[in-house]
Amino acid sequence: MQQEIKIKSSAAGEHLGVAGGNYRIIISGEETQGNYAVIEMLVPPGGGPPPHAHPKMQEMFYVLEGEVLFKTESGKTVVKKDGFVNIPLDGGIHCFKNTTEKNARLLCTVVPAGLEKVFEAIGVPVQPSEFAPRPEMTPELKERLKALDIKHGQTTYPPDYLD
Repeated sequence: MQQEIKIKSSAAGEHLGVAGGNYRIIISGEETQGNYAVIEMLVPPGGGPPPHAHPKMQEMFYVLEGEVLFKTESGKTVVKKDGFVNIPLDGGIHCFKNTTEKNARLLCTVVPAGLEKVFEAIGVPVQPSEFAPRPEMTPELKERLKALDIKHGQTTYPPDYLD
């Protein structure tokens, strides 16, 4: 059976406050039979996720605007507009942070889909270009995040793990 072609407007997609940023799920795994998901990430100064690894998922980033500092076990690299990062399967621990004074915008593709489910579970609904405050890391939130890591086959590390 031939699948329907999906065309999305720039306003389409759910916006979530995640890791200090505004993540728009452009296309979810539910729409791609689990093959992939695409997320637009608007990352304010200081924003970005903690170090993490998801060995059964490939993650690719294309920097649309601004720049971010990518950290891996191999080192740190500033990735500017039009730069690309590929985290392969079993790609190891990684994170990024916007270390500039301007917003950065990234296009993230994950294969297979699933990472968007983590964002949906931890994120809070926001309006386009709105940033929700980072939640306080309470013992309850730590347990919830640990359960999500187990459920989605990933590991989250302390913020300074790759420093």
